[in-house]
Amino acid sequence: MKTIKVVAAVIRDRDKIFATQRGYGDLKGGWEFPGGKIESGETPQDALKREIMEELETEIKVGKLIDIIEYDYPTFHLYMECFLCEIVEGNLVLREHEDARWLTKEQLWEVEWLPADVKLIEKIKVEM
Repeated sequence: MKTIKVVAAVIRDRDKIFATQRGYGDLKGGWEFPGGKIESGETPQDALKREIMEELETEIKVGKLIDIIEYDYPTFHLYMECFLCEIVEGNLVLREHEDARWLTKEQLWEVEWLPADVKLIEKIKVEM
């Protein structure tokens, strides 16, 4: 099975985190933390900064690694490094996502998370 290495940004603003709804692909409609694939020669942090700028027109500061999630989807194995992030500049413009929400700890289960992202929720609750 092919392994896809990605990074995810858990963007926090005080007591809320930013969640996005996929707007394309096999997992369209599912909720996730924004991010994307690591390109050749990039560090995970550099990839995350680039992906958030491309997808959300926002500059972020990448903080600590929260967790590394590994999950087997039907057609690929996902290896996802998840980092706590803060907005430096920008307004989180949705260029590739269908929808987005700022969620409090109590609202985290109000969206239908993609399976790999579900594994991250309990760790995030500790950070909030």
